[in-house]
Amino acid sequence: MQEHEPHAKISRLSDVILGGQDGLVSILGLLLGLSAATRSTRIVIAGGLATIIAETLSMAAVAYTSKMADRDHYAAERAREVREVEEVPDVERQEIVDIYKAKGFSGKLLKDIVNHITSDKELWVNTMMREELELTPVVKKDVYSYSLVVGLSTFAGALLPLIPFFFLRVHVALVVSLVLSTATLAVVGVYKAKMNLLNPLKSVLEMVLIGMGAAIAGYLIGLLFKV
Repeated sequence: MQEHEPHAKISRLSDVILGGQDGLVSILGLLLGLSAATRSTRIVIAGGLATIIAETLSMAAVAYTSKMADRDHYAAERAREVREVEEVPDVERQEIVDIYKAKGFSGKLLKDIVNHITSDKELWVNTMMREELELTPVVKKDVYSYSLVVGLSTFAGALLPLIPFFFLRVHVALVVSLVLSTATLAVVGVYKAKMNLLNPLKSVLEMVLIGMGAAIAGYLIGLLFKV
């Protein structure tokens, strides 16, 4: 169990980044659009909060349906493997031989491994799922936790650009929101570069340009409806 913990932590952090980045970029563009269209702080905050709630629920729902689809796919593939083990055991046994031969096993050791795996139907099917199809089971608890993590991180990321508008006038809050969002995107870019062994500068520029691209688009649209 412990050997899977680092991978699980990295995956969970990736989920946080996914939700947070999506929320921040989406709302930043909206806030700049609203700020260009009106000088009313109440309108900007109301529009921002409404969109944050909608975006949070949407991302959580997408995360849930995505994981449920993975879960259903795994169940369908496993049922197929069970049938094949029962109906064409020789073919499935040879696949186990080929899998472990490709890993470098041979002779008596290979034969012992194959005999051990194929002597237990449950182990046999699980091995085929993992080694041949490269699929891992998705438990319902993971579906819920994934949806919750993505939803909460989307909410947090989306709320960040809106915070200055609670305390400052629109044009000042706009500048602070941009600086805050740019800094956050840069930090995320550095983190992604570190985790994936990428060029930090390239990663930062990519994250910031994506965020600012959305912001500029929102601002230009807002200018068209300025009131």
